[in-house]
Amino acid sequence: MPTLLLTTLVLCLAGSVLPYEDVETIQSCMQNLDEGLEQGSPQYNWDRLNQLEQALARSKPGKEGCHFQTNLVEAHVYSVTADSFKGLNLSSSAAKNKGRSKAKPKHAIRFPVELMQGIRAREEHKLICIYIHSPCIFLDEQNSSVLNNHILGAFLQNRTVTGLRHPVEIQFWHNMVLDASNATCVFWVPGAGAGRAGSWSREGCKTQHREGTVVCLCSHLTYFAVLMIQAENLSQPVLESLTYISTVGCSISAAATFCTLLLCCFFRRRLKDTTTRIHMNLLAALFLLNGSFLLSKPLASSTGGLCQAAAALLHGSLLCSLAWMGAEAFHLYLLIVKVYNIYIQHYLLKLCLFAWGEWLPRASAGTSAPAEPHTASARPPGLPTLVVMAVLIFRGETYGHHVISTTDGYQNMNMCWLTSRLAHFVTFCYTGLILLFNTLMLAAVVVMLRRIKRQKGQARRDWATVLGLTCLLGTTWGLAFFSFGVLLVPQLYLFTILNSLQGLFICLWYITTYRRSRSSSDSSTSR
Repeated sequence: MPTLLLTTLVLCLAGSVLPYEDVETIQSCMQNLDEGLEQGSPQYNWDRLNQLEQALARSKPGKEGCHFQTNLVEAHVYSVTADSFKGLNLSSSAAKNKGRSKAKPKHAIRFPVELMQGIRAREEHKLICIYIHSPCIFLDEQNSSVLNNHILGAFLQNRTVTGLRHPVEIQFWHNMVLDASNATCVFWVPGAGAGRAGSWSREGCKTQHREGTVVCLCSHLTYFAVLMIQAENLSQPVLESLTYISTVGCSISAAATFCTLLLCCFFRRRLKDTTTRIHMNLLAALFLLNGSFLLSKPLASSTGGLCQAAAALLHGSLLCSLAWMGAEAFHLYLLIVKVYNIYIQHYLLKLCLFAWGEWLPRASAGTSAPAEPHTASARPPGLPTLVVMAVLIFRGETYGHHVISTTDGYQNMNMCWLTSRLAHFVTFCYTGLILLFNTLMLAAVVVMLRRIKRQKGQARRDWATVLGLTCLLGTTWGLAFFSFGVLLVPQLYLFTILNSLQGLFICLWYITTYRRSRSSSDSSTSR
């Protein structure tokens, strides 16, 4: 029924310009092509596409051109002459047809004035544009994937256009994280592949990446698309296994951190200790990180608002977790290296403002300084919270659907995450600074422990505790900086296993230290 209504609308719009026979022929060709695209039969679709091109070339459009549309195909025909052609901007009408008049079009083409140079002033030519929303015609030997399955074709009737000094500008809108490493502009070369209809080529096209847009600057006319470049050495089985490991590991860590938080709440006396409170904040941040990661993939198929909220929660919990790792390293430095004269006013509050935004009872650093009295008040947002709130308010499109592509099969996996290259870069730099700070703190602690000569047994135990704690709270995240070359796949597996189980490791470490301190207190009491 919707197809019938759309056909009737197109006939009414084009009927005042074209003879009924031309409209009927073009519409029949488009319907045949549309059915072939839906059925996925590429062996017949090329003939149907050629028939559509010939029917469009025989048409006689008016001043405003003729426009046709089916479910998977759009066609536009303009009659142009060199003396009257001042350039042309053409955009997809798909967004408007779905009732979203304010939405961005999916793609657009801008033709320069130079397009008609070398043609007689009053010689009339037809400029034909065909938008195809299916990749099943344009399949090369590698079954390459194109951005959003959109192919844009443009050509002049009976004239080959090449070597333009001012290129044709083709714009593809998207909501993914794309750059020169994973997406590039290409055009279709018919019959270039052995046993195939053709292949994709980059020659004569330049690629520009803007926020949410890929701009192709090409010096000729043909069919264009944005080719998705697949990650080297990352196959579909590898991605599926990494996804499975992440899901299982994050589920275990979420359960472990939740149980540890309950255990600490059950032993309320330990909550008066500043060190324990810092541990609890880190565990809470990791619980949110694991939970938001588990929600990210299911919500990727939902509406944009839910996916945007999930991406913001995942990003914020990651920033908070990294910040609390830095707070753990700083607190460890104060306990092991400074030891004396380490009173800091509103110490825990300042850590919360830096890393979390959670209002907790104020306490001073160190083991002997008394905790400050509890103050009931509003909860001021911390730095990570402010960053996420600012991004949501001023650049909400930064959060959205993120696509992970693979080499074999070119199947995509979606998750809710950052869609901006700048946001990725800033987050990457933030992670690097936290890890650098933790490494420096670890080095200072190790140097201090080496100076302890008298109590060797105690020093060895403290050394193992410090190394284990600091590695769990940041060192393993440094594997993200080795994602290249032959190290890519081993690093991804090691990174996924260690960091997805980080909450479990901390839970085991906390239980071990708690039992050790409990046994020490019991032995001292018996004496």
